[in-house]
Amino acid sequence: MRKVKHSMQYTSKMSKQTKHKSRTTHTWQVWAIYMVLAANLSEEQALKQACPSCDATQLCNCSSMGLDFIPPGLTAKITVLNLAHNRIKHIRSQDLQQAVNLRALLLQSNKISSIDMDSFDSLGKLELLDLSNNSLARLSPVWFGHLFSLQHLHLQGNSYRDLGESSLFSSLRNLSSLHLGNPQFSTIRQGNFEGIELLNKLWIDGGNLSQYEPGSLKLIKKINHMIINLRNSKIFSAIIRDLLHSVIWLEVREIKLEIEIKSLVQNSTLPFRIRKLTLKDASFTDQHIVRIIVLLKEITSLQELEAIDCELEGQGMWNTEEIEKTGQSFVEEVSIINIMIQNFHLFSDLKGMESQINKLKRLTIASSRVFMVSCELAKHFSSLRYLDFHDNLLANKRLNETICEDAWSSLQTLNLSQNSLKSLKQTADSVTRLRNLINLDISQNNFGEIPDVCEWPKNLKYLNLSSTQIPKLTTCIPQTLEVLDVSANNLKEFGLQLPFLKELYLAKNQLKTLPGAAPIPNLVAMSIRRNKLNGFSKEEFESFKKMQLLDASDNNFICSCEFLSFIHHQAGIAQVLVGWPAKYVCDSPLAVRGAQVGAVHLSLMECHRSLVVLLICALVFLVILVLVAVGYKYHVVWYLRMTWAWLRAKRKPKRAPPKDICYDAFVSYSENDSDWVENVMVRELEQACPPFRLCLHKRDFVPGKWIVDNIIDSIEKSHKTLFVLSEHFVQSEWCKYELDFSHFRLFDENNDAAILVLLEPIQSKAIPKRFCKLRKIMNTKTYLEWPPGEDQQEMFWENLKGALKS
Repeated sequence: MRKVKHSMQYTSKMSKQTKHKSRTTHTWQVWAIYMVLAANLSEEQALKQACPSCDATQLCNCSSMGLDFIPPGLTAKITVLNLAHNRIKHIRSQDLQQAVNLRALLLQSNKISSIDMDSFDSLGKLELLDLSNNSLARLSPVWFGHLFSLQHLHLQGNSYRDLGESSLFSSLRNLSSLHLGNPQFSTIRQGNFEGIELLNKLWIDGGNLSQYEPGSLKLIKKINHMIINLRNSKIFSAIIRDLLHSVIWLEVREIKLEIEIKSLVQNSTLPFRIRKLTLKDASFTDQHIVRIIVLLKEITSLQELEAIDCELEGQGMWNTEEIEKTGQSFVEEVSIINIMIQNFHLFSDLKGMESQINKLKRLTIASSRVFMVSCELAKHFSSLRYLDFHDNLLANKRLNETICEDAWSSLQTLNLSQNSLKSLKQTADSVTRLRNLINLDISQNNFGEIPDVCEWPKNLKYLNLSSTQIPKLTTCIPQTLEVLDVSANNLKEFGLQLPFLKELYLAKNQLKTLPGAAPIPNLVAMSIRRNKLNGFSKEEFESFKKMQLLDASDNNFICSCEFLSFIHHQAGIAQVLVGWPAKYVCDSPLAVRGAQVGAVHLSLMECHRSLVVLLICALVFLVILVLVAVGYKYHVVWYLRMTWAWLRAKRKPKRAPPKDICYDAFVSYSENDSDWVENVMVRELEQACPPFRLCLHKRDFVPGKWIVDNIIDSIEKSHKTLFVLSEHFVQSEWCKYELDFSHFRLFDENNDAAILVLLEPIQSKAIPKRFCKLRKIMNTKTYLEWPPGEDQQEMFWENLKGALKS
């Protein structure tokens, strides 16, 4: 029992210890997780503080922020990290460890002098690494061992003197461009480029390169473009020998060539791959030129030779016999740009070089103060198709000698822009000798005026007259053209007949409308950018049947309803307008100035103001017409006029003073009953004894007085009002519009001054509703009826006279 009890106590104690240990372990795990999260949050906060642009974006731009370390907290979401132009000195192992998706790492222009061996190990997706312009005194192949995706590597501008004993780049199988070298770089050894088979671009800054082991660059199978800064001409020869079979375009900078007797192709076998040689910022003498020409002839694959920003110390006194002796040159294209000749005024005409130029197809001599080519030399450019003399000193007098008869016989393209040509007619006369000329560029010359008629080569299709100060266009422009550029002049209209024209450039002129389509029916593309165009209509646009591209950007568009309607409803307008919609902006109306044309929508009132006004006027007229019709039907006018008369009558005394009573009765009757009234009733009453005084409108109304006033005054001056009622009375216009104005006063007084004489039977229903008082009187009072028999008429007169006397 004791043992069991002891055992139970021991088990319980062990269980408590296990639970305590478990709790302790769990606490440490939570604490560890908390510390990690806190550290991550702390690092993220530090990253945001050091480089705010890294927050929630793939592009992390920390350039020019004065950083002396790589910010902590870099994550896998970052693909581009720019740390250029800071003060970073050292790259540590953990700095980039989490940035596993980095594609571009820019570290140029820092003070980096050391890099931990495994600093780039996690950057397997890196494609661009820029370590240029730092302080790296030694390069290690270990740095690049895991950069399997690297395509672009920039290492120039550091302080290393060589690339080490072995290859730095053997693991970089996807490398496309490589930039190396610095002012201290002095040695290239065999094996330095082992592992590289193909490069699109190789740039070596070897200005002070003094040692080159032959065969060092031969390991690279193909280089599309190689640039090398080089001053040592002996190394230049060795490099060329190594690159004959790999490089396609070799660009050599800053070299000062010396006489080299040794062949450039010694121990080399065909075929050569080099096609283009560029010499930039180089310096030559007359002797060097001759030797270079001779040596370059050995490179049978060389087709293009280029000299840019070079300096020639000489007068063109070349040993042409030696040049001719070595045979024909294979070069087809020569470009000489901005060459400086010390003794330019003493330079010879290159006589004796004729045999070296007759196979040349393209020649560019630009920005080199050329003012002429001798006629004799020009005649030997028999294969030349392209000639570029832009930015020189050619004037019309010298041009006439440069383009003499039978010179440049195969020339198709001629560029004479930015020269000193003044006369368009003389220029045209000179180039007419070029029978095969198709393209002519004479832009940026100061022609000013343009003649009415000019003579041009018959096959001329392209003519550039931009920036030539011409104020108008005349029939001097040849009709054979397919492309015409007259941009940047002072043109206000365009109406030339050019039936073959396909492209027209009118930018930077003063045109207010599109040119007419009829004279240029085959136009495919047109630029009328930066003119004074306010807009264009659907008819103008659609008149160009073959138009595919129209550049009308940067004009002051008036966003009228017609223009906007066309823009919004024209199918495919966005595919035709170049720069649409950003460069098409409204200048007016003021409310939409600065807004893009495609985004503006004017209201119905703004777009159809005349129509809206017309509709409003029509609606008002219709309302008035309806009111008139309703008023006519319901006699509204009559009621209004009656109301007015009643109001006027109300202002007068209820009854005129006895002294103002002039008549016994005012007779109201229809004009159709005038015969009975005037010939029967008036005679009977006015000839009675004593006679009655009757007021008749024909006889007693005051002439010139308003008829209503006459009626009211007559009623007021009469003792009685005698109404001769008949069918004519109740239907007459007189009663309707004038006579019955008196009813208001008469009936409002509620007296017996009214005497009704019924001349003929009238049904009360036949009396219009407006005579409501009259109908009431006829229903409530006795009226006299005119009897048809003569025996009863006497009684009628007696009753009428009695009524008048009452």
